[in-house]
Amino acid sequence: MLVGVDIGTQSLKVAATDFGLTVQGAASRCYRPHFPGPDRAEQDPLLWERALRPAITDALAAAGATARQVTGLAICGQLDGCIPVDRQGEPRGPCLTWMDRRAQAELADIDKDRLHAVTGIIADASHLAAKIRWLKRHGDSNATARYHQPVSYIVERLTGIAVIDHALASTSMLYDLRARDYDAELLSAFDATRAELPSLAQSGDCAGKLNAQGAALTGLPSGIPVAVGTGDDFSTPLGAGLIEPGEVSVAFGTGEVVGALFAEPVIDAQCLVETHAYPAGGYFVENPGWLAGGAVTWLKDLLGIESYEAFDAIAATAPPGSDGVVFLPAFTGAMAPEWIARARGCFYGLTPAHGSAHLARALLEGCGFAMRDVLARLKALGARPSSLKLLAGGSRSLLSAQLRADIAALPVLLPQHPDSSVIGAAMLAGVAAGVFADIREAARPLAAPARCIAPDPGAAAMLDQSYQRYRRLFSAVKSIAQQAAHDNVDPR
Repeated sequence: MLVGVDIGTQSLKVAATDFGLTVQGAASRCYRPHFPGPDRAEQDPLLWERALRPAITDALAAAGATARQVTGLAICGQLDGCIPVDRQGEPRGPCLTWMDRRAQAELADIDKDRLHAVTGIIADASHLAAKIRWLKRHGDSNATARYHQPVSYIVERLTGIAVIDHALASTSMLYDLRARDYDAELLSAFDATRAELPSLAQSGDCAGKLNAQGAALTGLPSGIPVAVGTGDDFSTPLGAGLIEPGEVSVAFGTGEVVGALFAEPVIDAQCLVETHAYPAGGYFVENPGWLAGGAVTWLKDLLGIESYEAFDAIAATAPPGSDGVVFLPAFTGAMAPEWIARARGCFYGLTPAHGSAHLARALLEGCGFAMRDVLARLKALGARPSSLKLLAGGSRSLLSAQLRADIAALPVLLPQHPDSSVIGAAMLAGVAAGVFADIREAARPLAAPARCIAPDPGAAAMLDQSYQRYRRLFSAVKSIAQQAAHDNVDPR
């Protein structure tokens, strides 16, 4: 039995699979991020630790298995968070999550052109390096020994080993894509040292064995191999079988991540997509995402809608184009069609004739329009998708799947298991435990897509008109965001 764990922004998910990577049991525990102020988004790392054991226990119970049957364990999860820890690996404060952009001033003197050329990363306060510099400038760094991302943090808590895979490291703004190592000049620029970062390894390597503390946190026996793991931007497409260059995935989770696999490290001169190392080889070229599922949760709760299924049902009663209502998915800054940290989300086109159905559908359409922006850029860089893989929690929504098929004018493939990040984690657990020789071998038993959604040409024409309104709205709002950045005020 293999156990894969995904540390999400809104929940921790677990799957117990057999060696054919068929899910035998799954479970999750929910929690929420905390937004203490403008540009700030935090999460207590202890939420993840407290969720581990009950979620693993429930997944094994659902599989009819015992902890003694577990052969390997892997952790995957959210990117770009920053957790300062002491020499014992204990957290010294909250995780500054991927949505947190408080460190904008820490980028002012950075050579952004060199950073982009070396790392393939856009200089942005969401990334780890800026957060490390902010914590050193504004926090008490005297007792901080290391700075972790969420996955490497949990791996150290379970094994006592501070290690991170190349894919996650490549999101930090400190990693040289071609040298496959931390860059000394960037470390110096961000006031960081190599000793303050986890060491580098392959995602399927064995980070270490589950120690006594790890056994207590997971409920599993000591001595089980724990994989190095990776970020969910990579484990999600990996668990859905994205192995070959040219394939495109759309992971609609709390954030929506759109990316394609390339054989070479393509660098986007327009700075819409970033380039990362990929666990199975090659490079994952992606936009790291806007608040999508998180925005759905916000609107669902705001409108008092009881469930996500009910949200979809309400949204489906509005016509394509939402009768002129347009939504910009920029709650935590715009990520498409341009990166503008000070941009904010908005609805436009509202009249007294509009209701909750129009808001719900417009939100889903706006997220789909941002996907179209990224997809167009990936195609310009050389991706030639014949279909899209819709992954993560949003793949449960047939309305979201149909919208993306219509907006992209491409068939949308839905996975057998919507939470493919935990499947990707189970693959890495199998490699670390020696069940599979490597990741490519681990991908062979993956199940074929469960369903294919074809685009509707009639709806596509109406959505194209709405997309043009979305682009005009972005152009108008852009000036407000730019003025807010110039005045150094929050644009809300």
